[in-house]
Amino acid sequence: MSGFRRPSWWALLLTVAGALLFVRLGFWQLHRADFKDALVRRYAASAHAPVQDFAGVADKPPANRYPRVRLRGHYLADRVYLLDNPNHDERGGVEVFAPFVWRDPSRLLLVDLGFVPGNGSGATPPVPPLPRGEVTLQGLYAPPPAPGFEMGGDALTRQTRWPKSSIFLDPAQVARDLGHPLYPRTLQLDPDPASGYVRVHTLDFSSMPPARHRAYAFQWFSFALAAVAILLVLHRKRAPRQAPNPKADDPR
Repeated sequence: MSGFRRPSWWALLLTVAGALLFVRLGFWQLHRADFKDALVRRYAASAHAPVQDFAGVADKPPANRYPRVRLRGHYLADRVYLLDNPNHDERGGVEVFAPFVWRDPSRLLLVDLGFVPGNGSGATPPVPPLPRGEVTLQGLYAPPPAPGFEMGGDALTRQTRWPKSSIFLDPAQVARDLGHPLYPRTLQLDPDPASGYVRVHTLDFSSMPPARHRAYAFQWFSFALAAVAILLVLHRKRAPRQAPNPKADDPR
């Protein structure tokens, strides 16, 4: 360390504290990325898991797991919600949701029927009609779409005609619009080529996917290295300036 000056105690303390904080934040981001990767694997495995009775998980679904369930009831066929233009493909389209009555008509289950692709014109595509009467449904009991910030507040209460459309689907707004509480998760129906819907469900990590967590981890680790580098640069010894020699400019 002969090329560096001894740093003051406060400069050393601030650098060590900052570097440790940045490293800790970096590892926390890596932990979040690994956690979400594990959720994705569990979600994929759930599609092939044995079917279980909905009654066992309806009110208290297992944390970080996605049970595959079967239940019987009927749709409120005249109360359809359209999630406008989700991130599915470049043609646009709508994800279709409908409330479903299971046993207690005062409490509703929001069913994700699937995606109806558009034609690229921006117009809302026609939605296949819902069956009326008793039906048996089967699919994954999964978290609802992630809510987002919608300018202008609740768009559902301002609409008087069905189906109602929104760029975000907030379960609290849907429950208020229907006048009934919802079950804590939605039912993502199993694929069915005859249904008219595209059912390729994924976990919604649009705001913070695992790759972004890893990018932030790299950023925090870079900050830690930068803090140490700044300390070294500021305390590097500089060569003393040599005074000009007047005789060197004298032509005699």
